[in-house]
Amino acid sequence: MRELVVLGTASQVPTRYRNHNGYLLRWDDGGFLFDPGEGTQRQMMLAGVSVSAVNRLCLTHFHGDHCLGMPGVIQRASLDGVAHPLVAHFPASGQEYFDRLRHASVFYDRVDVREEPVTSPGTVAVGAFGVLEAAALEHSTDVFGYRLVEPDGRRFVPELLSRFGINGPSVSELGRAGSLRVGDRVVDVAEVSEPRRGQRFAFVMDTRLCDGVYALADGADMLVIEATFLTEDEDLAHRYGHLTARQAASVAADCGVGTLVLTHFSQRYPDASARYADEAAAVFSGDIVVAEDLMRVPVPARR
Repeated sequence: MRELVVLGTASQVPTRYRNHNGYLLRWDDGGFLFDPGEGTQRQMMLAGVSVSAVNRLCLTHFHGDHCLGMPGVIQRASLDGVAHPLVAHFPASGQEYFDRLRHASVFYDRVDVREEPVTSPGTVAVGAFGVLEAAALEHSTDVFGYRLVEPDGRRFVPELLSRFGINGPSVSELGRAGSLRVGDRVVDVAEVSEPRRGQRFAFVMDTRLCDGVYALADGADMLVIEATFLTEDEDLAHRYGHLTARQAASVAADCGVGTLVLTHFSQRYPDASARYADEAAAVFSGDIVVAEDLMRVPVPARR
């Protein structure tokens, strides 16, 4: 399963219909929880996802709407006896804030939180999921965006397999070994397959336009990106280190994004979902999702 579970979509001030930020990326057997704002634990319950689904916690920065839900998530993981480690990534310059959140109150602390602060752009982690990367963004405090890259692979072509008489368990054997003897010849995996591009996911929050935004979004199958303001307030967006919906969509168009997910909306625009969509559609022709709380967005199929 690869999908984005949207737990909250508000920016600094939550509304009656939008909780503070929170985004759970379910990626095969792993779960990446990005920017859990206040109320994330309850939103997870409403969305029908368990805290045990979270393997990695990824904080872009330490403004409250992006991190105040962290104590509840960690304490719930401890209460539920989550057995696997919870790896935490966050800007290293905010260590003191992480420490405060990690031990915000008295609780029976038995969860294995493994801190891996981000000190500079580049590779953050490598695992079965692929490579998790970070890039610096531009805001009023240190901010890192994240990018998940699955390694490229190969896809078997049924017609080519049939040509060589390879089927059933032999296909799996060929995939594992890289070659297979069929009759009097050895068939290499490259002869019956074609390159398959790995999937890419990007997460961009609280930033004005900068090189890091484009580096993260490049070729992403899904881009989750803040669109705090509408174009009428572009000057405010730049002043406070944020993006407009049109700017976010322009990034998606320039970077060849598959699905664009807009979020982190200012409370100054009640019921403005259609306006966000229209602004984005004016410059981006791909799939556009104006995020709503508790929405589930499938990661698009491999290209």
